[in-house]
Parts: sequence; C-alpha cells; structure tokens
Amino acid sequence: MLTPRRALAAFLMAASSVAFAAFPEKPIRVVIGFPAGGPLDQHARLLTERLQAVLGQPIVIDYKSGAGGTVGAQDVMKAPPDGYTLMLANTGVMVINPALYSKLPYSTLKDFTPIARTAMQPLALLVNPKLPVTSLKEFVAYAKARPGQVNYGSAGNGGISHLVPEMFKNATGLFMVHIPYRGSAPAFTDLMGGQVQFMGESIPQAANYHKQGKVRALAVTSRARNPALPDIPTVIESGFKDFEVVGFYGFLAPAGLPKDVTAKLSDAFKQVMASPDIRNRMVTQGADPAFMGSEEFAQFLAAEMPRWAQAVKASGAKMD
Repeated sequence: MLTPRRALAAFLMAASSVAFAAFPEKPIRVVIGFPAGGPLDQHARLLTERLQAVLGQPIVIDYKSGAGGTVGAQDVMKAPPDGYTLMLANTGVMVINPALYSKLPYSTLKDFTPIARTAMQPLALLVNPKLPVTSLKEFVAYAKARPGQVNYGSAGNGGISHLVPEMFKNATGLFMVHIPYRGSAPAFTDLMGGQVQFMGESIPQAANYHKQGKVRALAVTSRARNPALPDIPTVIESGFKDFEVVGFYGFLAPAGLPKDVTAKLSDAFKQVMASPDIRNRMVTQGADPAFMGSEEFAQFLAAEMPRWAQAVKASGAKMD
C-alpha cells in the first residue's frame, strides 16, 4: 500500500508525464543573440516554417543582440527549462566566447541543454581582386615575400572571421596584420577597396561578392568543395594538409530540460532536416546540412571547446 507521500509523488510524476506528452501547447520562442538579417536569422527562418508544422505551434524569433551573442545566451540560460525558450547559437557564442571573455556569465556545458546541431558553415578565404594572385599557394608566397605588409580584415576581435585567418597564419608561418572591424560589412568594403588584402568570411556573402568580381575567392575551409562556390578548391586541395575549419549552427535550451521534451524537440529538428527542399535551400545559404541529436551535439560541443580555446590563446584575443 502506498504511503500518502509516495502516492503524492506518483501523482505528480503521472501529471508531469501527461503534461510533457502534450508538449508543446503554446508558441515557442527562439532567441538569436544577433541583429535581424544576419546568417543566423536566415537559418532560423529557413527552419521555423517547417518546424511549426511538425510541432503544431507557432515559432517566434526574438532578437537579443549584444556582446558577441552573450546577451541572448543569458536570456535563454535564465528562462524556465520547459521547452518554450530555445536559442539558435553558433560557434562564437558556444565555444569561442568561453575562451574569449574572462568573465563570461554562462557555461556552455553546464547552463544549456543541447537540442540539435543543424548545420556546419565553412568560410571562404578571399583577397582583393587586384592582388596578383589566383591561388592560395600564390597568395602565401606573395605574403611571405612581404612580411607585415599584408593586412587581413575581420568582423571583430575573437570572432570566427578573426580566428580562422589566425589558424591559417599559424599553419603557414605567415606574418599578416589583423584589422578588426565592427561587423563584416565594413570589412568587406575595405577588402574591395584594397585597404585590407585578405579575409576569411562566411560563404553566402563571399560567394555573392566573388561572383560579382568584387573579391576573389581562393579556397574554402571545409573538407569538400562548397556548392555555392563549386569551382573554388578547398584549403586541403590547395596543398595545405589537414587544414579544415568550419563553424556550426545549433539549437539549445536552458539546463534541466526534461528528457522527453528534449527528445521531442530533437526529433522535430531531425524531421525538418530530412526534407530535401530544406537541405537544398540551406546549401544555397552557404551552410552544410549536418544534423546531430542532443547527446551527440553535447559531445561535439565538449570536443570543440578546447580546439577553439587554443586558437583564441594563439591569437592573443581577449574581451573583458
């Protein structure tokens, strides 16, 4: 016979199970820690229409920009772990910021429940089109002959567009000068104008400017060629062994999310990512479809953090 306490516990567990079985029962908020219109926003909008159909509830995108995505991450970290608040984050927010900020207000591995990794995003290595080089090997030879005279631009200190060129510098022994900008748009402007000669940036913008002849793409940082730049070789193809660096996009929830809600959300993303239309449209945005479920995504994050921490340390970048 159940004691009153055990009976109450059994009742609460049963009630909880019924509640979570009905999830979701109201709109789900997806927080993005950057302004509207950027690559994360495009990715979210691509997935949410199909995700709404799978889950049967509206998806509302909420922009909480600031401090390299940390404002949005804090907002999600403090939300109730009920599945109604998610975050779409990238490499910078989840694995670069912990090494970049000395007083980061969140812990990637402790304060969030990974739901699904949805994409990997390589970068394109670009030069000003007037530079007398047409391949990555030619660029390396050009830069080595002019130590300290070649500048490279980035969207800001410590971001992926800063760290990937730093990784390439370390791999090739180049001496280039970093010029940080407030966002990729002014960096692209100066690359096209010749104030900086080199840049590593996300494929969508890079492919667009390359096709217009405003910049010259020399290589992509993924292991395989990118469909948006099919004629551009990889860094590995260009003769630089084992150089593969790609960012990622993924969805997370606050820590403590019940396992059944986690599983339901993860499965919903898996269904969305199985759509050939979604995958094809993702490729046109410059991202490679790369689904991982909750547990695998958690392991991936744990493995990525020390790799990027090493890159941050080597770059000397620090934010307080």
